[in-house]
Amino acid sequence: MAYEFTFTPRFQKHFKVLTTLEKKQLKNKLKLLAQNPSHPSLHTKWIQRTTDLFECSVNMDICIIWYYEGDKMMILVDVGHHDILKQF
Repeated sequence: MAYEFTFTPRFQKHFKVLTTLEKKQLKNKLKLLAQNPSHPSLHTKWIQRTTDLFECSVNMDICIIWYYEGDKMMILVDVGHHDILKQF
């Protein structure tokens, strides 16, 4: 079973400022995330101090923040450099 995604306006805004290479890497990781959120190359972690947010790595510098909506949907909250985690 593959997950479906919904993108928040915040995610969409921050996606636009990624470089072409980062966007390509992100798209590849989203395919993996949809199929298997626990895949080792994603380094998926629950974000401490939150009840339902998770993060995974796109590369050494970029991460995705999301939460689950039901059993088939992920709401992608934000994407960007790892310092975006400080907001949560």
